[in-house]
Amino acid sequence: MDIGDSVIAVSGLRRRYGPEGDGGFEAVRGVSFTVGRGEVFALLGTNGAGKTSTVELLEGLERPSGGEVRILGHDPFVERAAVRPRIGVMLQEGGFPSDLTVAETVRMWAGCTTGARPTEEALGMVGLTDRRSVRIKQLSGGERRRLDLALALLGRPEVLFLDEPTTGLDPEARHNTWELVRRLREDGTTVLLTTHYLEEAEALADRLAIMRQGEVVASGAPDEVIGAYPSRIRFAMPVGWFVGDLPPLAELGVEGHEESGGRIELRTRTLQRTLTGLLVWAREKDVELEGLDARTASLEEAFLAIAGGGGPGADAGSGVSVGAAAGAGKGE
Repeated sequence: MDIGDSVIAVSGLRRRYGPEGDGGFEAVRGVSFTVGRGEVFALLGTNGAGKTSTVELLEGLERPSGGEVRILGHDPFVERAAVRPRIGVMLQEGGFPSDLTVAETVRMWAGCTTGARPTEEALGMVGLTDRRSVRIKQLSGGERRRLDLALALLGRPEVLFLDEPTTGLDPEARHNTWELVRRLREDGTTVLLTTHYLEEAEALADRLAIMRQGEVVASGAPDEVIGAYPSRIRFAMPVGWFVGDLPPLAELGVEGHEESGGRIELRTRTLQRTLTGLLVWAREKDVELEGLDARTASLEEAFLAIAGGGGPGADAGSGVSVGAAAGAGKGE
């Protein structure tokens, strides 16, 4: 496999549990993508989509059932000794001796890490300096996640795997983690991120891939993925006015519309053109469009349509529930 300038290169990757045939299950089915140096790449999908199984293969924790993985030019399973010192891994849940303090835990981990950062530097990066003497069992869930991140960063990794890094964090800690990831990217660290927080992926990722049933079904820059879905304009007409009184919707660039509870929703891929035509009409008719709201599609809308089996023409609200998209869990 020619990886070119890619730091992570995945080609036709497969992972099967159990025997061939009906007695087994293929969790990863021919996944391919590349990640460049200094890039943040988000791997998204509902629970069971195959994200964690894919990441475990990239980390060298298991041998693929088929296909190839290269991390920094090496097979992470066969050449683990060459890869492990150059990567950092933050799992969904870490296991620490509960009676050790935060600082003791970091020092213990540093003893197993090549070229480890000083303990105080690692704790300072994740905002745990003032908790250095606290025992693990006394930490909150969010503080444990920050400690997980500190340990993943100890070895100054060239490639960093973050599996649900901000689960359990309060909003301030979450945004601090985002800023840390951005600084790491600026320093040339390559980051592969899995997350159920879609605003996190939209804020951090240079590119992303959405998985469904073990396959990558959409990929690209967040704006590219979102751009495949229509923008929405919502408003209410005054009493006595109806959607049929509007200019011909096709001429406004409207692809579809809905009426519910007295409100009208227009879907368009030419938001500026449609909104301008609508506002010009309203001015000419001296009509007030109550509660006017215009916005582009969000990553959440695109994700819900894609993960639920729809395409760019699908209703973004169909297929899977918001809870399935936003809930953090395992079993992938």
